[in-house]
Amino acid sequence: MRLKVNGEDRECKGKTALELLKELDIVPERVAVEVNLKVIKKTDFENYRLHDGDNVEIVYFVGGGNSYLS
Repeated sequence: MRLKVNGEDRECKGKTALELLKELDIVPERVAVEVNLKVIKKTDFENYRLHDGDNVEIVYFVGGGNSYLS
């Protein structure tokens, strides 16, 4: 199926949000997924069905910060 993933057109085999993440070698616990402007709960990744033409945004959680404290 054709999806737009983070702004890039892709041909994907995964039929659910979780299958797509696995196909892209992404650890589900470290990302947020939005499909067509709707944030998908992590508990729904396994059952959330993707459809041809969906716009998927995958946002990575990144730790860090300033070690300088004033």
